[in-house]
Amino acid sequence: MDDNAVIERVLAHVRDGRTDEGDEVWHEPVENYRSEERFRRELALLRRVPVPFCPSAALGESGDYVARHAAGVSILAVRGKDGAVRAFRNACRHRGAEVANGVGCANAFVCPFHGWTYGLDGSLRRVQHERGFPDLDKTTHGLVPVRVQERAGIVFVTQDEPLTDHDLGDGLPDLSPSGLELIKTSDTEVDVNWKVSIEGAIEGYHIRFGHPDTFYPYGYDNLNVVEHCGRNSRVTFPFRRIEKLAGVPEAERSIEGRVTFVYHLFPNALVTVLSRHTILVIFEPIAPGRTRNVSYSLAHAGSGPDATKTAKRDSSFVSKTGAPEDRALAESVTRTMASGANEHFTFGHFESAIIHFHRNLRAALDEPDLELRAVDG
Repeated sequence: MDDNAVIERVLAHVRDGRTDEGDEVWHEPVENYRSEERFRRELALLRRVPVPFCPSAALGESGDYVARHAAGVSILAVRGKDGAVRAFRNACRHRGAEVANGVGCANAFVCPFHGWTYGLDGSLRRVQHERGFPDLDKTTHGLVPVRVQERAGIVFVTQDEPLTDHDLGDGLPDLSPSGLELIKTSDTEVDVNWKVSIEGAIEGYHIRFGHPDTFYPYGYDNLNVVEHCGRNSRVTFPFRRIEKLAGVPEAERSIEGRVTFVYHLFPNALVTVLSRHTILVIFEPIAPGRTRNVSYSLAHAGSGPDATKTAKRDSSFVSKTGAPEDRALAESVTRTMASGANEHFTFGHFESAIIHFHRNLRAALDEPDLELRAVDG
């Protein structure tokens, strides 16, 4: 849906006192959030579908790298001297130590255990005291690669053999480095099931009560535009100032600064496009009740001489207000799961993006090949 279509949909909802609605109610068993078996199969899925790993802006120059755990596996992504992004299992081929940690820039990766050295292309370049390994074939002992796709300014990683019919999908936001500057990264662990974090971000039914003093004074109670594109979704959260466009000709309208777009990139990432900055968050499951939130904030270029400064200010506001409120609610939901109060959670017509998420997750988890790999792996 283009910007003018979104504006028209929002203005119609304001006029009619409505919102986008789905046509079904979904009951998701609470056990699906608590089950170790279900969690194990979800991890297997996250290793076999393309999952956002970082924005391209985090790998802007040759040698820039990001090393972190994804779906429980240590992964290293790096931009090579040829400009291509590659990713590897972050384990030395000698004794398995991680060859990189965190973020940085390097000409090569040197294992901190025994000094085995790998090129940016993953090849094994040097073995300390190589005479001690007379039968070693260095050409077959490079870092083990995993599949990488770079699209729309996002680096996607697929760790294991891809499931059939699970491509990146359409409807991706544009995080191209030419228009964005990386201004902040964070990595925090929270006592939340990873799916609960996603659910709270892709519905506006909670805005009035969940954010009474932060977002609600500027936005609406339960007024959203919801779009699905393949397994992905986009939810539009309008600001009240969008009403000023009601009498403006379409050719003169600008949606900038009047809405927040939240993209759900199936299965475990969100991209939030705000007025002056964009946030990519990947929810990395650690346990059924614990998640690592890996976040990248990017300033929008071309928004004036103080664009970065303003973006940092806005990013700080979001991280200190709305984000903690969402986190507290997600933690509350996760804490009550063991109480036995609910056999299932109910998602209604106003929560169609969540229903879309669970329907696609269930379908992916039901694929026979995934179930076999989960049992075997």
